[in-house]
Amino acid sequence: MVSGGTYGTEDIVHGAGYGRAILILLITPLLWSLPTAFMIGELSSALPYEGGYYAWVRRAMGNFWGFQEAWLSLVASIFDMAIYPTLFVAYLTRVFPWFQVGNRGWWVALAVVVACAGLNIAGVKVVSLTSLWLFLALSAPFVAIVVLAPFKLGALANAVTKPTTSTVDILGGLLICMWNYMGWDNASTIATEVERPQRTYPRAMIVAVCIVALSYVLPFAAMWVTGLKPTAWETGAWADIAGLVGGPLLRIGVVLGGMISGFGMFNALVMSYSRLPLAMAQDGMLPKAFGKLHSKSKAPWVAIVALAMCWAMCLGLGFARLVTLDILLYGGSLALEFVALIVLRFREPELKRPFRVPGGLLGAICIGIPPVALLAFSVYRSEHESILGMSSFAFGMILIAAGVVAYFVNHALKPAGWAVEPERKPQTAS
Repeated sequence: MVSGGTYGTEDIVHGAGYGRAILILLITPLLWSLPTAFMIGELSSALPYEGGYYAWVRRAMGNFWGFQEAWLSLVASIFDMAIYPTLFVAYLTRVFPWFQVGNRGWWVALAVVVACAGLNIAGVKVVSLTSLWLFLALSAPFVAIVVLAPFKLGALANAVTKPTTSTVDILGGLLICMWNYMGWDNASTIATEVERPQRTYPRAMIVAVCIVALSYVLPFAAMWVTGLKPTAWETGAWADIAGLVGGPLLRIGVVLGGMISGFGMFNALVMSYSRLPLAMAQDGMLPKAFGKLHSKSKAPWVAIVALAMCWAMCLGLGFARLVTLDILLYGGSLALEFVALIVLRFREPELKRPFRVPGGLLGAICIGIPPVALLAFSVYRSEHESILGMSSFAFGMILIAAGVVAYFVNHALKPAGWAVEPERKPQTAS
């Protein structure tokens, strides 16, 4: 599932205005989502290993870069995962402002982390069942907004809305757009399971991108015709805006949908992120404790608990800052994956690839250029965000450097080396 859904997109309009926001929402998936989906489609179909991207980079470039890929992915996940409880609280407070007082919102966000960690420790099957019904009703409020907004043509030009605190500009809006278009790696793992993947998979991804883009664009386009000012938008504002269009019931529907989106995305991603430290522990790159499985559900409970503690520590950073750090660190891991794609084309040209990035070797090289170019914006933006008295860029560089230090410490403690690279898909934990 693509990050966030329509919920969490509000700041794009605040930073860019309606016209440029819609343009950004239409162009970004072509430069960001499709190249990523194609790259991971090839790697996941050729190397369907537990641990995914970490195993691909390790096979292509060795232990050092494999460890850095895993480190960057784990650190990025800490900030990424803190976004979803933050969204949960942002929508909750639109109906119950009492939770904005003091640290009440933080405690609610912590409860989301604890509840989802518990669900995942209970087992993947439980997570799958709950995640399915959680997302069924998410799009309904926005369908209502698209239908009802034209009846308010120009009527909201002077509407009185809640004062916003958002400071997001057009660059911040672009990063939030990129975050909302993350998550295509989840869909791309099916590349090896479809008939005629070389033909079917690209078509499926293009159709999926169009559907997701329309789900983002149509509600904004509908609100544009009402005359509502872009300054009325901030994280969680869909609730108040829905109230202006469709009354209190639609407002409550959006609030519930936003809370469900935050909870459901977090719940589903716990399962995915916890498998990375599990795979690293099985390879000897992390202490064996991270490979411990629950006796009944077989979930990696130590990894889940350790990650949940890290996610909880980032709950107070705020939506925009979390997105900036997430994109900055995720970008480093994504760049390594594009490099791994190219290196494996050179080193293992005979490797069986049910799906290949179109265009031969030149296509594999060129497909990584647009996403990496977009990541340059995250570097620039991070220099204007602050955390712990330093820029987010400096903070991110410290975290990246810590991965290099962690590798050499790990290597010194385990001079005999790590497990050999897998030659076949291992058994999963569940």
